[in-house]
Amino acid sequence: MAPKPIKKNIYWVGYIDWDRRVFDSLIPTPHGTTYNSYLIKGSEKSVLIETVDFGKEDYLIKTLQMAGIENLDYIIANHAEQDHTGSLPKILDAYPKAKVVTNSKCKDLLQSFLMLPEEKFIVVKDNDEISLGDKTIQFMIAPWVHWPDTMFTYLKEDKILFTCDFLGSHYATSQLFVLDERELYLSAKRYYAEIMMPFRTNVVKQLQRIENLQIEIIAPSHGPLYNDPSLIIEAYKDWSSDSVKNQVIIPYVSMHGSTKAMVEYLSEVLSKKGVEVKLFNLEIADAGELLMSLVDAATVVVGASAMLVGPHPLAYNATYLLNAVRPKTKFISIIGSYGWGCNTVEVLKGMITNIKAEIIGPVYIKGYPKEEDFKSLDRLADGIYNKHKELGCK
Repeated sequence: MAPKPIKKNIYWVGYIDWDRRVFDSLIPTPHGTTYNSYLIKGSEKSVLIETVDFGKEDYLIKTLQMAGIENLDYIIANHAEQDHTGSLPKILDAYPKAKVVTNSKCKDLLQSFLMLPEEKFIVVKDNDEISLGDKTIQFMIAPWVHWPDTMFTYLKEDKILFTCDFLGSHYATSQLFVLDERELYLSAKRYYAEIMMPFRTNVVKQLQRIENLQIEIIAPSHGPLYNDPSLIIEAYKDWSSDSVKNQVIIPYVSMHGSTKAMVEYLSEVLSKKGVEVKLFNLEIADAGELLMSLVDAATVVVGASAMLVGPHPLAYNATYLLNAVRPKTKFISIIGSYGWGCNTVEVLKGMITNIKAEIIGPVYIKGYPKEEDFKSLDRLADGIYNKHKELGCK
């Protein structure tokens, strides 16, 4: 892959992974991804910002050779996760004079993951700078977006902010900058939901911190670059805000049709009231689509069949994910059906302790829903509708 010029003496030298369909053995990546590595040639020194995933080392080395790089002075590690640093040992072998520049937390993780020797590191603190001659790099420690070791790198003269995972997207493209704003928006929202949403408070802090920077280009570690930074910054402000939409998300699993009948009835009643409803059959649902839907929704209703005396494992897993990503959801309920005895409601309610949401009266019944059960679902729909109205959801 040939180096791609960003500005004078600044290049993208990463790898486009068209075929990657799962990240972290969990997250679907339907559009693949990129591992963005950036080369800066200063008048006195050269620097590589991040490397690429393990197994892609030879591509990065060839690209650096195509860029005319015989020696590197610095390799900046904004984050220790292996999709950023997996090739670092071989890059250091190819460029033995290079030093790894990072913060203390990232250094500790890199030594644990990659067994790099102490003498290879230069440790920086918040707002420290390194001069490349005619270019100056400033380091911004930005913990918990999404790991404790994360930092940003700011190229002052060229006004480029290298944001690590923050503001990124899993989106393979041969284009350097965003072209299809609509499609990229959805990929970036999926990425936010899967990776950044659990750290919404820290997202807000970092958005506030970069607000006063002069930024012409945002260069994340995954996905295309932004030559209109406001596109992704305004999206993140919306996603991380406290505002929710007049939406109900219903992830559900139904073994023999009873829970499905309840889900479909509730969905129809809510829709007639003007509430947008999205159903996710957990047997076939894309986890990324489900998580993306949680970014804006005011309410989540978990539809859970009983299995033996507890929740069906698919409902259990979905509730675990819901609790883990900590959406700004305001209301939660549980509906479903059991056969002879069940503690599903108690189990699932006990799994959502991370979410500051009000529990609206669960409807859990024996067997197939009867007239009185449908009336209970009517009351649940009324409760959800009124809660949304009180919030002023649109």
